[in-house]
Amino acid sequence: MWRFLVAVQLLPALEEGGQETLVGGQAVLEGVMMRSPHAWAIACRKPSGEITTHSEPLERLSEKRPWMAWPVIRGVITLGHAMTLGFRALKFSGNVALEQLQEGEPEETGKKKFEISGWVAAVNIIFSVGFFIFAYKFLPLLAATELKRVNPLFGEQIIFNVVDGLIRIALFLLFIWGVSRMGDIHRVFEYHGAEHKTVFAFENGDPLGIPAVQKYTTFHPRCGTSFLMTVMIISIVVYTLVPVTTFGARFAVRIALLPVIAGVSYEIIRFAAKHRGSLFALMTAPGLWLQRITTQPPADDQAECAIVALQHAMELEKQNGGELVIA
Repeated sequence: MWRFLVAVQLLPALEEGGQETLVGGQAVLEGVMMRSPHAWAIACRKPSGEITTHSEPLERLSEKRPWMAWPVIRGVITLGHAMTLGFRALKFSGNVALEQLQEGEPEETGKKKFEISGWVAAVNIIFSVGFFIFAYKFLPLLAATELKRVNPLFGEQIIFNVVDGLIRIALFLLFIWGVSRMGDIHRVFEYHGAEHKTVFAFENGDPLGIPAVQKYTTFHPRCGTSFLMTVMIISIVVYTLVPVTTFGARFAVRIALLPVIAGVSYEIIRFAAKHRGSLFALMTAPGLWLQRITTQPPADDQAECAIVALQHAMELEKQNGGELVIA
């Protein structure tokens, strides 16, 4: 269960977002989830070596509500949709792991096998949101405020928000580095690398085979890791532009402006993915550097999971009238 909890904390970093017209995915526990505009699929590897899969049609929200495709707004909608889907995939992989653990136990009449239920998932979400607000909003603001009391120089609007932002980034990097030392989470990062390699192969029109997939890098510009780093950098600028000085007002601003910052960051990532040599691409570079931790070279069997997930998603995509096809 602890692996599931940590993976929920990492969910934004493991999720690959970007343009709705492209394939994307997410690493889960011992597997990969892949999505296309109208379908998603997940493939998980059991300890026995068997791959178990699940796929479903996916509604593309902007096709029914055109305003959801407006700049900035589409970023918030896409992020929310991706996080919801990503959590469902993570829950599926967690239940596969729990089912495998219980297969060797003696069966008892009337006893149900344990699985991640709705209330367990809800508790994890509430805890994750609370942890995010406390670790990346409250603590950096509190630390910057205390520094202001030590030296009035830290009270200057620009300096205060730069310090606040640097502390936030430092806490995020410390968390990512810390969890990467855990063996189970390191394996999740390997599946993350497999997902990136498979997406690269698809985008370049290569056959979806293990040799073709493995030749690609694990660093992808539309990765959730890049998105989170971009959010943290953009937030420094945005918070500096808001003329509030009290602790309570600053904390409220950090919560209220989060959707706006997320939407703007989405547009920057989207633009940078298309224009690799632009100034905005340089802004996303720290996220690519951080992927040296959050993505690791996958084994062939891990790459196979990513390939199977994408193939199932694309088969369902074609059934739902999608134009994307497997190369």
